Amino acid sequence: MRGNKKTQVKGDKGKKRMLQDERVRFTLGFFVLLFALYLTLAFVSFLFSWKVDQSFEWQSVFSNATIRADNWAGKVGATFASQFMNRWFGVASFIVPFLIGIGGLRLLKLRVLPLRKTILRGLVGMLILSLILGYLFDETGGYLGSGLGGQHGLFISRWLNAFIGKTGTAFLLIILSFSYLFFISDKFVVKVKSLVRGVIESVKRSRTLHHSKDTERVVSAEEKEPQTEPMDDSPGQVVLNELPIEADTPMASVFQEDEKIESTPFDTSITESKPAATEKNKPAEDDEVEIEVQRITEETAAEQKQDETDFYDPTLDLSSYQRPLLELLEEHTNKEAPVSDEELLENKNKIVETLGNYNIKIARILATVGPTVTLYEIVPAPGVRISKIKNLEDDIALSLAALGIRIIAPIPGRGTIGIEVPNQRPEVVSMYSILRSTKFQDSKFDLPVALGKTISNETFVFDLTRMPHLLIAGATGQGKSVGLNAIITSLLYKKHPAQLKFVLVDPKKVELTLYNKIERHFLAKLPDTEEPIITDTQKVINTLNSLCIEMDARYDLLKAAHVRNIKEYNEKFVARRLNPNKGHKFLPYIVVIVDEFADLIMTAGREIENPIQRLAQLARAVGIHLIIATQRPTTNIITGVIKANFPARIAFRVTSMIDSRTILDSPGANQLIGKGDMLISTGNDMVRLQCAFVDTPEVERITDFIGNQKGYPSAFNLPEYVGDTAEDSSEVDLKKRDELFEEAASLIVSTQQGSTSHIQRKLSIGYNRAGRIIDQLEAAGIVGPFEGSKARQVLIQDELSLEHILKGLDS
Repeated sequence: MRGNKKTQVKGDKGKKRMLQDERVRFTLGFFVLLFALYLTLAFVSFLFSWKVDQSFEWQSVFSNATIRADNWAGKVGATFASQFMNRWFGVASFIVPFLIGIGGLRLLKLRVLPLRKTILRGLVGMLILSLILGYLFDETGGYLGSGLGGQHGLFISRWLNAFIGKTGTAFLLIILSFSYLFFISDKFVVKVKSLVRGVIESVKRSRTLHHSKDTERVVSAEEKEPQTEPMDDSPGQVVLNELPIEADTPMASVFQEDEKIESTPFDTSITESKPAATEKNKPAEDDEVEIEVQRITEETAAEQKQDETDFYDPTLDLSSYQRPLLELLEEHTNKEAPVSDEELLENKNKIVETLGNYNIKIARILATVGPTVTLYEIVPAPGVRISKIKNLEDDIALSLAALGIRIIAPIPGRGTIGIEVPNQRPEVVSMYSILRSTKFQDSKFDLPVALGKTISNETFVFDLTRMPHLLIAGATGQGKSVGLNAIITSLLYKKHPAQLKFVLVDPKKVELTLYNKIERHFLAKLPDTEEPIITDTQKVINTLNSLCIEMDARYDLLKAAHVRNIKEYNEKFVARRLNPNKGHKFLPYIVVIVDEFADLIMTAGREIENPIQRLAQLARAVGIHLIIATQRPTTNIITGVIKANFPARIAFRVTSMIDSRTILDSPGANQLIGKGDMLISTGNDMVRLQCAFVDTPEVERITDFIGNQKGYPSAFNLPEYVGDTAEDSSEVDLKKRDELFEEAASLIVSTQQGSTSHIQRKLSIGYNRAGRIIDQLEAAGIVGPFEGSKARQVLIQDELSLEHILKGLDS
């Protein structure tokens, strides 16, 4: 028995070596391609020569050389064609040479389509097509001998007709066809959904149009109808009683959106209802009654009109806007599986062997293959300590010869220990595959963001409004910019320009410039600024403070509307329950994306941190969300205040465990493998993802597609903000100088250091008092204006000049 197993293993290895030989593969692949072409030629010829080719007794055809077939491929080709197209699957048999050709190309190492999926889909499609042709062309069963569906399709369709009837068979074939198309193509699902939505919307529009025409007829009939009934004492009262109000029609249906009717809804009826002779003997009370009736009816007409008209649509200004197409993205996925069975088995054996060397027994081990990492879940034997396995992290990495081994002990909610091992051939997760997934297409989130795929190959989609802010950190070149592009792209594919605005801050001036083209669609900026992408530090400060003003204004609107958040406010406004004349308007979401946050902190310091802190604490309820990215995850950049208001954090690969703890409050980011490999923490749990890859040409195509469409006249204008530094210095009263003013001036001139902390430290006073003194020194012209985190420039160089200035102040 052992000898037989050894010879069998040797035989399998010999076959693999033979197929690995380039000459054997090329010869075999070329032969398979020629055979596919030969079958195609035989099948095509059989469409014309099927009567002659089937008139022979094929047992004697090969033995009798005088008998000739009319098929272009000869007797052998006629035999194959008769077998496939007559006895088996009919015209659907053309799929067979196509699948054989795909196999031949694979032998030549030309990967046109995935081999296994194509063969499976092709065979199933051939069976279904044979059934459909057999059902449709049952009456013309003589063609090709057994009809277009072959004997397979003809026999099964007739059996189904007898069993469930022709109608039932038709329904069954339709279900099979749609199910087949759903399984082989995600685009077909999306197209069917869009088609159904279009039909529903067209039906709604036709009903609305028909309803409006009916109400117009009612109004026109009322206007033309003569008033023959006797009038009461009060003409205004008669008009109210004569309005044509039906039981099933709301009162507001009488009034239309036509300007002529809407301007004077009651005036024409009142004049028609008066008698021919003017009532001069009437007192002036009649006029008062008429005016009172008109005032009441106009107030009620505004309320009734809200019930009659449809909901407000904020997208009407850009009703022709089309969201970007999925065809603008590229599919970067590999054709082969990222991890082979041999690699899985080899890693499993090495893990078991390494743990066995330390007397750690394993009850069971499972493997979950992801795009870049494979998770091996270990169920240890009873009595084994988890810490014992955790301490063997470096030994397992040594045995597997892999970079970035990460042990999760234990996996929350599973009762197992996870070992994450990088794949030898990592798979690129394309943005195309993420956005076309049903999880993203069917998401009902307010701001859906598709980041990538998890270890179990599931698309990871989250709602930015629930985060509500996002902190992204990682070393240089690990995928932060690609992650920002993935976030922006997923939002562009899901939202209308009326529903979403971006504020883009790019101190590097090169990362986000691609989005200049969508300025009039999706970008927001300060008034009278030329560039929509903010790169200057002072403009960043002004923009963030302007966002604080916008936040306060939105809170005032929410307070007036008696709602708690932007979602409730917009729902109330769309339902026409808020009056635009009182300042109410539809509020779009604003997503603020700040790249290279560390550079801003270095140049502006607290001027940047204070508005960021205020927005992070309060802005979520009014629809303003922050996404901050930095490559320096140090404690002076990511302070405790920022971490407290950014519970959702994304960590790409960092160089040290300290940086990982700064971002995530736990290690792990230092064990990532880079190139989009990341950890996302939402406060409770941590998920490892492979970020979706969207290349620069793809972003350019998306922005070109959006930018070439009709947009708004300008970008979304934020409230105007004027810095208060100049005002503060001009408002300082130098007659009320501090007692330590002269001493502080002498200190600054002598040391040539103009900073508040320097005065505070040398004169042993509080920070607020030192700040007031430095403002007075600025107003006196001794120090320069505020320059962020840098010290102020000292404008006086010697004590003599200082004395001259001080004497001028005293005089």
